[in-house]
Amino acid sequence: MKSLYLLLDLFTLLGPLALSFDKRVHYVSKWKTVFLSSFIIAIPFLVWDFYFTENGFWGFNPTYLTGYYIGNLPIEEVLFFFVVPFACTFIYECVVHYFRNINFIGLDKILKVTIPVYALVLALISDELGWYTFIVTITATIVLIWWIFQPKFQFIGISFLISLVPFLLVNGVLTGAVTESPIVWYSEAQKVSPRIITIPLEDVLYSFTLIVSVILLHEKLQKRLR
Repeated sequence: MKSLYLLLDLFTLLGPLALSFDKRVHYVSKWKTVFLSSFIIAIPFLVWDFYFTENGFWGFNPTYLTGYYIGNLPIEEVLFFFVVPFACTFIYECVVHYFRNINFIGLDKILKVTIPVYALVLALISDELGWYTFIVTITATIVLIWWIFQPKFQFIGISFLISLVPFLLVNGVLTGAVTESPIVWYSEAQKVSPRIITIPLEDVLYSFTLIVSVILLHEKLQKRLR
């Protein structure tokens, strides 16, 4: 199906978009900072994506693409860096509203230890440290340090964990869990061999880097507008 990746993008967008006008969370009022933070964070991710695609570290199966590209990246891949942050920031805003009376500081502390331990495990199980493993470990560490110095944002950890579920479901489809061949393929030389079904282990850190960095920047921009 030529439009499968595009349909995944649209499916990811549909729920948060439809519920943006709910009077309680009123996500539509946050769109300005969501789009701005997503755009800013998308820039380094797209540069990273372009470089890795250009060098064959990962790539895209044209069987599932509409055929439109920006540089060497399918339009669906470019949209991914706006659709996923939009959906995950929606989850964050819902958590802030509905769970505002629950203290998640303890969970945040656990995650702030778990993330570097997970990164260390990836490094240790690598026979030879691939570029994907190396870069995702560095970027996740940078975002983790940024988060550590923002202790007042206590809903980020639980929001990331909730967001990880749909993120991995979409990623499972992208990496071939339900298709004959993956939509997105990875060079085995640039990542660790074990996978979560079809999902590279590094994608957990990749999702952390993308989701948490957008939420942190979104909150920073929200503070300036208040």
